[in-house]
Amino acid sequence: MESFKSQLQQVLRRLGLAPMFTAITIVTLAAGVGANTVVFSVLEGVLLKPLPYPKPDELVGVWLTAPGIQLKDAELSPSDYFIYREQNRTLQDIGLYQGDSVSVTGVAEPEQVPALRVTDGTLPLLGIPPLLGRGFSKQDDSPGAPETVMLTYGYWRRKFGGDSSVIGRNIIVDGKSRQIIGVLPQRFHFLDEDDPAVITPFQFDRNKIHLGNFSYDGLARLRPGVTLEQVNADVARMLPIVMTSFPAPPGFGLKLFEDAHIGPNVRPLKRDVVGDVGSVLWVLMGSIGMVLLIACANVANLLLVRVEGRRQELAVRAALGAGRGRIAADLLLESVILGLLGSAVGLGLAYTALRILAAVAPAGLPRVREIGIDGSVLLFTLVISLFASMLFGSIPIIKYAGVRLSTGIRQGGRALSQSKEQHRARSVLVVVQVALALVLLICSGLMIRTFRALTNVNPGFAEPAALQTFRISILKSQAKGDEQVVRRQEEISHRLAAIPGVSSVGISSKIPMTGGGWHDPIFIEDRTYAEGQLPPLRGFKFISPEYLGVLGTPLVAGRGITWNDTYRKIPVAMVSESLAREYWPDPSGALGKRIRVGSKDDWREIIGVVGDVYDEGVSKPATTSVYWPLMMDHFESDESMSMRDVAFVLRSTRTGSESFLNEVRQAVWSINPNLPLADVHALDFYYKRSMARTSFTLIMLGVAGSMALLLGVVGIYGVIAYSVSQRTREIGIRMALGAQHQTLTSMFVRHGLALTGIGVGCGLAVAVVVMRLMSSLLFKVSPVDPVAYGAASFGLVATAFLASYLPSRRASVVDPVEALRAE
Repeated sequence: MESFKSQLQQVLRRLGLAPMFTAITIVTLAAGVGANTVVFSVLEGVLLKPLPYPKPDELVGVWLTAPGIQLKDAELSPSDYFIYREQNRTLQDIGLYQGDSVSVTGVAEPEQVPALRVTDGTLPLLGIPPLLGRGFSKQDDSPGAPETVMLTYGYWRRKFGGDSSVIGRNIIVDGKSRQIIGVLPQRFHFLDEDDPAVITPFQFDRNKIHLGNFSYDGLARLRPGVTLEQVNADVARMLPIVMTSFPAPPGFGLKLFEDAHIGPNVRPLKRDVVGDVGSVLWVLMGSIGMVLLIACANVANLLLVRVEGRRQELAVRAALGAGRGRIAADLLLESVILGLLGSAVGLGLAYTALRILAAVAPAGLPRVREIGIDGSVLLFTLVISLFASMLFGSIPIIKYAGVRLSTGIRQGGRALSQSKEQHRARSVLVVVQVALALVLLICSGLMIRTFRALTNVNPGFAEPAALQTFRISILKSQAKGDEQVVRRQEEISHRLAAIPGVSSVGISSKIPMTGGGWHDPIFIEDRTYAEGQLPPLRGFKFISPEYLGVLGTPLVAGRGITWNDTYRKIPVAMVSESLAREYWPDPSGALGKRIRVGSKDDWREIIGVVGDVYDEGVSKPATTSVYWPLMMDHFESDESMSMRDVAFVLRSTRTGSESFLNEVRQAVWSINPNLPLADVHALDFYYKRSMARTSFTLIMLGVAGSMALLLGVVGIYGVIAYSVSQRTREIGIRMALGAQHQTLTSMFVRHGLALTGIGVGCGLAVAVVVMRLMSSLLFKVSPVDPVAYGAASFGLVATAFLASYLPSRRASVVDPVEALRAE
């Protein structure tokens, strides 16, 4: 122990006597270790850590497949829920849930808040009891039962100040008085949904349920020992029971459901929470791992230079009896101390970076709350710091730990030039740095090309930053009949259009790029379908006459919907260009044709064809869409229907300003003071969010590529600078023999470019293989895109030239007399 303590003190003293070397080494390692800690923290929090519920491996997401209508992930219907709950053999329980938005009045200013609707068993499945009061019982979830509501912790604190006497009080939710029965704890978060403010029970009436209405998410808990294969087989057994236990909805036959070929799709709940973000995170982890390897190579080069300066000292120690093991242990201890110091600084950098990341994380990144530095992250940091220490520490050990006295003294004397052996190790490390840096630069280049490709896609609307959007919901207590609802919406539209700076106002059931929406197969008159075949699903929107013009979506053929069409309930529709081209070579060929949803619906004439709108984001195909008037008769078997929950879109030069939003609220409240506004955003918010994953990946890979380039350039600069300093006598002799300054400079530049060329060649070979792993992240860009490869290679070579040229200039100013005298 005393020996180790003494050895440790000696190493610390040596590091203290070389502050510049120590500082550069620690900062280099801190950058590599810190970056890896950040990305691993995200990877662990999002992918590796179990869901924060008791026995999370038992939790599953319950979905369906419907290949007959090209659906891989179909939601459940209430008819599925009742049969699964009553007749399953593999589940402890099952629940349904659905995100919603509700108006809350009677408590200060009216507001529209996010809500969650659930069956009575949904919350107990997650195993988190209420903080106050109780959860929903079967009685609460029964039709006709007293209306109840639960509050989440954040809403309870914000709206009621954390008052525990809130249990038993009533609030008005969507025009209904509901009694508060419970408050959920602060640690409760429902899957990865945005935190709701209130939670209400569905109160399904089993006697009124029919097949269809596949619009509810399902989750369940497996019985102990049950596998996914067994539960999927159980669901497959129950699906025919569902078909025979409930009637088809009016206007739809049982054959429609048989032709959809509905099947089971039960999977781990974690997959539903995490989604497909795993591919992004693993690519980032691999990229940042390369940065650490480059940092290790850089530090190894520094250590080689440092240990070479101690060559005579090591030779003397060997002559005095220090064995190879003792010298190796001393060198390794120095490397480990540097690695641990670097990791300590890196942890500090990672902590700061994670706080920034939590604030700016893209909307598509799940489980952001669970990202942080915990025991697993600390262990990972310790492991990679020790790995890095061994990696960069082993190179000088292999080269110098067994140095002999005679060799050390002889090579400490005069020599015409440094040996090839002394050059080789540092040159190899530089080649490794250049190769890895090129791979990361190509990654960044491919993501830049992907981002540009995305921004070049016409989303189907113009100037999203000038489009203000918000939602309102008109309750039955505020407008009873369908016409009254639509006239109230038109009134609001006129009031909004009168606001200074507003050029046009439109109304729609859905805003582009907000997800969800209404989808059903669309039948086209005079089109025949094969036995068991259904037409594809189409997206639906219910719109005002002005809506498409406000967005800037072009009219390709025909005319638009009018208020006359709407109020007279004329059976008309508009379709997107992509849908029209599926059936007719020229979009105008769709005009006059008729479409409908169900067999009892009215046929509706196509009066117009409009440009495609990318409702699911520009990285996915444009949605084939149908546009209906805001009010219709005989639609999906309803005698009459209108959309009570709608979005308004305003085109204005004042979008987003607080004064403008205040005027918007006042305009709405002048019609009805109990109409809260929800989801108040510029359309640009949703547009940018649709590209958030690409932007996030681009930024992270850009940071990794920049770090790699910087470290690689420093490595080249260091090798050339050291080579110049070690070959001073040779330079003096060459100059004495008449060598030109440019010749000496170019000699060292050629050496730097030769190393760079080898590194670029190796990097290109590696990139061709590695880039295929990130093909799922690219959009309209090949994994071997020549522009990205060429730009990255040229940029790296140009930077390497500069890094070689600057230290090479020192060779041209060497005084030959002084150089020879010094030797």
